[in-house]
Amino acid sequence: QVQVVESGGGLVQPGGSLRLSCAASGSISSVNTMAWYRQAPGKQRELVASQLGPRTDYADSVKGRFTISRRNAKNTAVLEMNNLKPDDTAVYYCKVTNWGDPVGDYWGQGTQVTVSS
Repeated sequence: QVQVVESGGGLVQPGGSLRLSCAASGSISSVNTMAWYRQAPGKQRELVASQLGPRTDYADSVKGRFTISRRNAKNTAVLEMNNLKPDDTAVYYCKVTNWGDPVGDYWGQGTQVTVSS
């Protein structure tokens, strides 16, 4: 199976920056997508950013502020978050999608990001 662990959340003031890391281990297929989602209280979980190979995709609300990057040799993904806003407050989750055996989605436990003065 696949294990996914996030780290790097915390409390930051509006306009500040945070860096989230996601480490995946276990049966990672050679072709996989790593993505960041977030879920704020009372809201549905939403996609923030994803990367498959060289392709990256971002939610409109974070374009120009967040950057996803990967270190494939170590099966890690980093989400650099700049110019944070109170609306960015949420639990952030990392998801790994295996496109090879074992096919499936694997989630981490989440890390809290709070943007407040």
